[in-house]
Amino acid sequence: MHKEYILKKAAEENVKFIRLQFTDILGVMKSISITSEQLEKALDGELMFDGSSIEGFVRIEESDMYLKPDPNSFLILPWSSPNSNSKTARLICDIYDSNNQPFAGSPRYALQKVLKEAAELGYTMYVGPEPEFFMFHVDENGTPTLDTNDKAGYFDLPPVDQGEEARRDMVETLQSMGFEIEAAHHEAAPGQHEIDFKYKDAITTADSIVTFRIVVRTVARKHGLHATFMPKPIYGIAGSGMHLHVSLFKEGENIFYDPSAKDGLSDSCRYFMAGVLKHARAISAITSPTVNSYKRLVPGYEAPVYIAWSYRNRSPLIRIPARRGIGTRIELRNPDPTCNPYLGLAVILKAGLEGIKNKLQPPAAVEQNIYEMDLATRNLKGIHSLPENLYEAVNELSRDKLIQEALGDHIYSRFVLAKMKEWESYSSRVYDWEIDQYLEKF
Repeated sequence: MHKEYILKKAAEENVKFIRLQFTDILGVMKSISITSEQLEKALDGELMFDGSSIEGFVRIEESDMYLKPDPNSFLILPWSSPNSNSKTARLICDIYDSNNQPFAGSPRYALQKVLKEAAELGYTMYVGPEPEFFMFHVDENGTPTLDTNDKAGYFDLPPVDQGEEARRDMVETLQSMGFEIEAAHHEAAPGQHEIDFKYKDAITTADSIVTFRIVVRTVARKHGLHATFMPKPIYGIAGSGMHLHVSLFKEGENIFYDPSAKDGLSDSCRYFMAGVLKHARAISAITSPTVNSYKRLVPGYEAPVYIAWSYRNRSPLIRIPARRGIGTRIELRNPDPTCNPYLGLAVILKAGLEGIKNKLQPPAAVEQNIYEMDLATRNLKGIHSLPENLYEAVNELSRDKLIQEALGDHIYSRFVLAKMKEWESYSSRVYDWEIDQYLEKF
């Protein structure tokens, strides 16, 4: 899209407000609304905002920053303000500092830097996400509860699946916004759902993930429900992940595919996978970035705990789906939907590129159920575990220079600071489990 088209489209569709969107370092969507009269100025990159108000951006004395919209992200939102015939559009923005240089603390810029590195080698990264979420009832005040809106399980149909109407509304809303939905279904846990959309280039996919989260929560609210992407809201049932299907293309060809190989996987695919496995423990801090993320990454719920790969087995970190040809890809299974998608894709790509550049070899595929192996067997096979908690993951990140390089010094330092504060806050609290276990015993 270009400036003239956007201005014309906004006028034809009676767009009165435009949300200029971007994420903070933690992946939380932020927005500044402008009127249509300011749209041309925004498209020219002349609008400024106070960056010191955003998590992990800059200090007060460095606060002036520019929002520069990506014209290709222009989208008219499929809901309007009550009692108004006008429409609202959105533009996802890149952030520039007061010297008109790309801001090092912008997560979107972090991904763009690694994509540029890949492009210099001739590669384009494509990603297909599988985000999961829960829908809960709200109380009389509109406050979310932990009461799921059904007791259904994997692939169940109505009337057991009572979330189908809301999920269908979400799919239709997403389709009206240009999403190509591939599948939508009830997941394993009560009140849990999954909506998958077609793979796109990495920037488009990251933009789509942050948009997806807004759409799902907005539509759920219309149905009197609360949708959450919290990885593990309820103990004892499956948590919500966001598996990422990743491939690299060069000159229009999927370089992960080799028809002459017995398993159809190219050397480049193996090298890429080896790089991701090598840096998996540090990557985990970015792709599973909350205290709650590690309540999901435990044995028994099909969430990966062990750093290994396989063709069919779903217990390792990476699975190779059966499709070959243009659909050859790796499926990374530990990310969850609280992940900042720009940073998550940046660190995955950086690790994979290192694998390709250095021709790293992955270990042998593991087709046995790793959950059933004892520690000695896992050690014998060289199978290590992902971090057990956020503190351990952040420590791994602090030792991994390559993943730090993907983030950049600004994002790395502020991300670690925010996550250590989160861990310290969590660790110092007293929880119901402790009261139940210790109050009367000691």
